[in-house]
Amino acid sequence: MKKLIFLFGFLFLAATAYSQEKITWLKFEEAVAANQSNPKMLLVDVYTDWCGWCKKMDAETFTDPEVIEYINANFYAVKLNAEDTQRTFDFMGKKFSEAQMAAAMRVRSYPNFVVIEPKLQNIAQLPGYREPDAFLAGLNELIEKAFRPKP
Repeated sequence: MKKLIFLFGFLFLAATAYSQEKITWLKFEEAVAANQSNPKMLLVDVYTDWCGWCKKMDAETFTDPEVIEYINANFYAVKLNAEDTQRTFDFMGKKFSEAQMAAAMRVRSYPNFVVIEPKLQNIAQLPGYREPDAFLAGLNELIEKAFRPKP
């Protein structure tokens, strides 16, 4: 019986740990739909296929356990290819390609992280590659400056 309890406990911990092994990336329209039932900020990773710093973010920053936990807990995370003109989706009554959405968000460098507040009205940008600690610090500072109520 003790072995069975130990086995279930181990499986539970393994499942919990597994759920935080990577960031849950969504498509833009999936994040918007999820936001309707459970409002959270959106974190949009705007990238291109040729961007070396984007690949470095994926390999180093977005695999960091603290970054994974923070993003999964506080955001709907979205990957948006700034050069994809084929995949389209509807947003606020208009049809956008990923490239059109990146342009609408005024993204001009990569990687670029766009934070959209839960009401989907205001955005703020955090451009450039950052190591895990610097990324979290920059993200927190951006949110504090851009979205916190002013006294």
